[in-house]
Parts: sequence; structure tokens; C-alpha cells
Amino acid sequence: MIAADLAPLAVALPLLGAAITFILLRYPSAQRFVSISTLVITLGLEVVMLLAAPSTGTHAVRLGGWEPPFGIVLVVDQFSALMLVISSVVSLTVLVYAAGQGTADGDEEGPVSIFHPTYLILVAGVSNAFLTGDLFNLYVGFEILLTASYVLMTLGGTAPRIRAGVTYVVVSVVSSMLFLIAIGMIYGATGTVNMADLAVKLEDVDPATQLVLHLMLLVAFGIKAAVFPLSFWLPDSYPTAPAPVTAVFAGLLTKVGVYAMVRVETLLFPGDRINSFLMVIALLTMIVGILGALAQSDLKRLLSFTLVSHIGYMVFGLALSSRLGLAATVYYVVHHITIQTSLFLVTGLVERRGGTADVDRLGGLARLSPLLGILFFVPAMNLAGIPPFSGFLGKLGLLEAGVELGTPLAFVLVAGAVTTSLLTLLVMARVWNRAFWRSPEDVEDPDPILLAATADGSRVTASLQVTGEDTGRFAGKNSVTLLPATMTGPTIGLVALGLGLTILAGPLFTLTDNAAAEMLDRAPYIEAVLGAGAGR
Repeated sequence: MIAADLAPLAVALPLLGAAITFILLRYPSAQRFVSISTLVITLGLEVVMLLAAPSTGTHAVRLGGWEPPFGIVLVVDQFSALMLVISSVVSLTVLVYAAGQGTADGDEEGPVSIFHPTYLILVAGVSNAFLTGDLFNLYVGFEILLTASYVLMTLGGTAPRIRAGVTYVVVSVVSSMLFLIAIGMIYGATGTVNMADLAVKLEDVDPATQLVLHLMLLVAFGIKAAVFPLSFWLPDSYPTAPAPVTAVFAGLLTKVGVYAMVRVETLLFPGDRINSFLMVIALLTMIVGILGALAQSDLKRLLSFTLVSHIGYMVFGLALSSRLGLAATVYYVVHHITIQTSLFLVTGLVERRGGTADVDRLGGLARLSPLLGILFFVPAMNLAGIPPFSGFLGKLGLLEAGVELGTPLAFVLVAGAVTTSLLTLLVMARVWNRAFWRSPEDVEDPDPILLAATADGSRVTASLQVTGEDTGRFAGKNSVTLLPATMTGPTIGLVALGLGLTILAGPLFTLTDNAAAEMLDRAPYIEAVLGAGAGR
């Protein structure tokens, strides 16, 4: 037995944990223990797989005794193993943050009991999508995580969350229908949905049919990844969810769509047939997304637009079809999962400390809480790509790959990427200047919680003298810990991980470069699934 044989546990353990936490619905403390323990064990197994991946190469695990292409197969290579590890790190961090939030508020039922089993089901769906070796099981993985995300998005049942949830459900159903139709057409054309088998058989399909199948898959995955112009739903959906839910959605869900796009482009439809089209889409995604962010005052919506914008960087690297471009894309995906999640967790702390996520109603947060200022400033500069952070290193790799390609469109993409980075810096600087740097006295309509915190700024516990809608979920409470260690601790850990991506950039780039070479070759993947000689 080798480490990659543990792959089914990455899906099975969260599902088992979900079942146990569902049984423990009336015991919130036991739920928290089981869910956190489950993710810790799962992460440990995934780290073992990642460390073994360079030596074992691509490895397929056949489930149920059925041989490919007829049975379900899970495939572990360096790319999928890396995605499993970073997704579990982020999921675990957000889970600890969410559990700490309920504990800090003295709410033994918070987060609501259904949160834990649903959250673990979401993790199982994400892991299944990263590991699966056939299109239909990828569809199943998407449906698992999307079903769980519907529940998480509407927790609390408030009107804004229900409205956003309806939009999210409709868009997701349309995307899933397109994906399922594409799977049916692919099966009709080739007689298989196994991706390794498809990599061989699609070569014999008529080029025009190939193009139709290719574009249908990209549209379905493009909706899930929030690629322009299919990204309209995201800024209206994510900001309404609770802070931990928004954080994990922003960090992971769109990246599952990006992962699927990478697999399609490198394994099923290699070459540069639609690269120019993808470059145009990447440019529009970057520019339109960041221009949308410039127009926002709500921090959650602003970060949602930057999320859309930076998906464009990943599509940019994918469209280059080069080893350097793909390696930089993989690195940038890992960077962005970490940094975007960090910023949304910090936003949750900003809401607690300042009473709102509206930048126009915030001020003086750096003076009130220097720690909160640092926790925002570091990932914000990282997202903007300021040297020497990982955002700069990832963008530098993408720019180098674009210059290496040397086409006029590639140079336009390089210019667009630089412009987007500068505009991201402008967006982050505006938030810093208004919410953190200016004096609270200069805020025209400050939130009552900000006023209470300002009056008691030396303490992390603020006395609240207002009730009703002005204080949100703090209404009726005499005292609330605004920056509890149970929430700041996980946030500090994730911000530190973002810095670690800079410190460990050398080994990580080596890993992503090897992963890119492995994907572009295709033969290791095909032979691992179908047997020796199948990929030649």
C-alpha cells in the first residue's frame, strides 16, 4: 500500500464526520469536537499523500473492484494532492473560526447545529471534485458541494440571504444542467466519461464536434469559477452569508471551477485551439472585476469583485498553454485561496469591531486595534501583489510566461494584468485610508458599535448601550468580546500561512512546475488509470 491509496478517505472521513455530527445535533460542544477532529485527521492524511506524490507519481485508486473506464476511479497526482491540502487547511481554519465565533458570543447553539454536518459535506464534495477521474463523478462532486452551499448560504433565514440563495440556486442549477448535457453529448460521441479514456478517444472525434463539447464544458465550469461574463451572480450572493461561510465560499468554491477548467484544457483538449478566446476572457474578467471593486463601499462586496478579478489571472496562465504559465497558475491558485479567505475572515472581525462592513461608516480601526490593522494590511498588500509577497511572485510568473509567449495578445494580457494589480492596490489603499486610518470623529454616520468601541477603545470588550437593528446580533447584550482569541487565532494562522507562501516560494514553485509538467505530458495520468502503454 502506498500513500495515494488513502485517497478515498479524503472523501469518506468528512462524510462519516457529517453523519456523526448530525446524530449529535443537540450537543454543540461534541459537534465542534468531532468536526474539527475529522478535518485534522483528513488534513494529516492529505499531507502524507502530498509528500509522497513526487516519488510515487500519478496514482489511480479503483473503487468497487471495477476496472476503468467502467468503474469509479480516484486519481492522485501532485496537482490534486496540493489542492486537497490547501483546501483542507482553509476549511479547518474557517471551521475553528466559526466555532470560536459561537463560543465568544456565549451562544451555545451558534453556529446553528446543522452547520457542522453541512460544512463537512461541503468539504467532502470539494475533495471528491479534486480527486475524481471521470466527468460524471465530477458532476456528483459539484452537486454535493453545491447542495451543502445552498444550506450554508441561507443560515439564519434572513430575507437578504434567502434572496441571494435563490439567485445562487438558479445559477448553479443552470450550470449543472449545462454540465450534465455536455456529459451526455460526450458519452454519445465517445462511449465513455472516464477522463483518461476520453483523452485517448476524443482525438478520433470530428474537430467541429470537439469544439462544441469543449465550449460547453468551459461554459459550465466558467459559471462555477465566476469567469466574466458568467460572474454576475457572485457579488450579490456571497456577501449576504455569515462571515465564515463567505470566507470558505470565496476561498474554495470558485477554485473548484478553475481546477475543472485546468483538467479539461490539459487532459481532454490539449493545444491552443481556443487560447486567444481564453485570453480575451481573462482580460475582461480582470478589468471588469476590479472596476466593479472600485465602485463599492461595502467591504464584502468589494472583496467579491476582487475575487472575480483575480480569477482572470488564473485563466490568463491557463490560456498560455506553457509549462511556466501553468505552473504560475497553480501557484496563484494556492496563493489566492489563502489570501482571499484571510481577507474575508478579517472582514468578519471588522464587522464585530466596527459594527459594519460599510467602509463609509468605519474609521480609526488601526488605532482601536493595531492587531486588526496588521491582519488586514498584510493580506491586502499580498492580494495587490506588492513585493516580496506571494501575490507578487505568482503574478511575476504569469507575466514572465506571457512575455515568453510573445504574441501581441499576450502582451495586451501582460499590460492588463499589471493594470489590474495597480487598481487592486488602489482599492486596498482606499479601504485602509477610510476604515483604518481616518479618525472615527470624521465618519459622518458611524455605527453605534463603533462609537461604543471608540469610547472604550483600550479594551477588546465594548459596552453596548443600544438595542434593536443597530447592533445586529449583539442587540440586547450588555457586553460583547469584539476581538475574541478564538476568532483572531485562526485568522492570524491563515495570514501567517500567506506569508509562508512567500518564504517557501522556492520549494512550492518546484512542486507546481513538476505538477505542470505532469499535466502537460498527459501520459502519466492516462497510464495510471488505463494501464501501461495507454498514453503513448
